[in-house]
Amino acid sequence: MQLGDARSGKLADNIAGFGRTLRRAGVPTDSARMALACEAAQAVGVADRADLRAALEVVLVQRAQDMAVFRELFDAYFRDPEIAHKLLAQMLPRADGRADPPKRRPRVREALAAPTGTPRAAPDERIDLDAAMSASSLQQLRHADFAGLGAAEYRLVERLARDIPLPLPQVAGRRTHAGLRGTRPDWPAALRQAVRSGGELLQLPRRARRPQPLPLLLLVDVSGSMERYARLLLAFLHAATRGLRAGGAGRCDVFAFGTGLTDLTPAFRLADTDAMLAAAGAAIEDYAGGTRLGEALSVLGRQHLRRLVGRRTLVLLITDGLDTGEPAELDAALARLRRHTGPLLWLNPLLRFDGYAPRARGAAVLHRHADGMLAVHNLARLDELAAGIAAVLKS
Repeated sequence: MQLGDARSGKLADNIAGFGRTLRRAGVPTDSARMALACEAAQAVGVADRADLRAALEVVLVQRAQDMAVFRELFDAYFRDPEIAHKLLAQMLPRADGRADPPKRRPRVREALAAPTGTPRAAPDERIDLDAAMSASSLQQLRHADFAGLGAAEYRLVERLARDIPLPLPQVAGRRTHAGLRGTRPDWPAALRQAVRSGGELLQLPRRARRPQPLPLLLLVDVSGSMERYARLLLAFLHAATRGLRAGGAGRCDVFAFGTGLTDLTPAFRLADTDAMLAAAGAAIEDYAGGTRLGEALSVLGRQHLRRLVGRRTLVLLITDGLDTGEPAELDAALARLRRHTGPLLWLNPLLRFDGYAPRARGAAVLHRHADGMLAVHNLARLDELAAGIAAVLKS
């Protein structure tokens, strides 16, 4: 299954509304054809308007006499804002007079009009574009919740998330290097210095422990309630931990969980983020399903215990806490995980709601075991994630 399918965004709702408009225009369309239309739109994508129109026409139009009505309705329903033309119009002098609007067929006019007995929709708000292209819209996008983004906005935010750094706290490693403040004398360097100075040791060289980032264990919820967050956060974490994986500088183990457990560490070793998402989508079999975190952590402890050894390992658990398993099993699994790892941080998208409290049974158990809870529901929160992690570890 492709990670982040056509159910994300507003494409399915728009196609359903377009189908209702076709029925009002007398074009026979049923629910089965609407489902096929959603699959066709997912197959061809929305990048090319002509391809999307051709795919929908093949699925939704059965009679030759309906083709002209379909094409005219498609152009009217899926309006292209033509931003480039608006910007160009602002830079060119205006000519007096206006062109007459194109005449539409009666069936099209009736279909686009509000149906009888229903309130007429408010007219579209006029958007005046500034030729200077201010950053106000981008600033709004940075604070927009991932779950409320449209398909095009979601793709843009996913690309922006890949550029957000995640500097992790450094710890002293086992390997050493030359340093003035080291605690261990560097006797080989001392002997070489003594040879150069005629047997006199002018200064005692020292060796310090080389700093290295904390080992990471990433647990990502891919259930239905986390569907809009999973793909984007996986892309963010893959790009942010690229330096951690390069040259064996640090350790990073990644697992996805829903109704089962999937090891995504081999996929995370891929250099390209798009290739990683494709490999993760092929590996995850329970995407957009339920959540049984207790069972997943039990499998993690039984099958991957060697990868949990290390009291320094920082665990980032990304979930909304809406677990459907038994709280007792989750409590025992989290207790076992805490015995083999270091700090456990809960990254919770539900913190976007003011006054949120973990009242669900699974969320209450998770909140009791976690060392801290941080929000990850928009780009601004991802920017603050590194500072939040450092603050929780210091407390």
